[in-house]
Amino acid sequence: MPVDERVTRSSFSDRLQRISAPRPLSVLPARIWSDEQWERIQRGYRSRDMDEKWDVFTEGDVVFLHRSWTGHGFVEATFTPVDAGGWQVAKAVVERDRDRYRGKDDDYDSLMLELVLSAIVLAEPAQELRSKLVELTRRAAGTTDVPAGIVQHSALGLRSSS
Repeated sequence: MPVDERVTRSSFSDRLQRISAPRPLSVLPARIWSDEQWERIQRGYRSRDMDEKWDVFTEGDVVFLHRSWTGHGFVEATFTPVDAGGWQVAKAVVERDRDRYRGKDDDYDSLMLELVLSAIVLAEPAQELRSKLVELTRRAAGTTDVPAGIVQHSALGLRSSS
């Protein structure tokens, strides 16, 4: 699929599954995305190989993040324009079905929402967000021994350059 081609729900046939146990995300990313970044986010992202973990598409002002292997919905984030320009997340719901997603930490889920959009969809280095992911993961595991590369690959996968 060409980079400029818009990814839609129909791009995935019938394999996407909506969030089955939605819960409002109490912590939202504070970031304001520029109009140009919002346009790119609206084009979405489709995983291209097994090492990629995320599929992203929009419907209206709602961005949907799904796990690429299972098709399970992870988060649905509603964006709104900011008076001074740009776009921000106004509200979001996250999956809380324990059979689909074991997360329960809104700080982590908010970070993952921002990180997937930044590192995967926008192809930004997002080093500060990546470091925060490693810190939160290590804290949850109760150890500092987990290698940063394993944490990042486990949560984000890779992003193909094609």
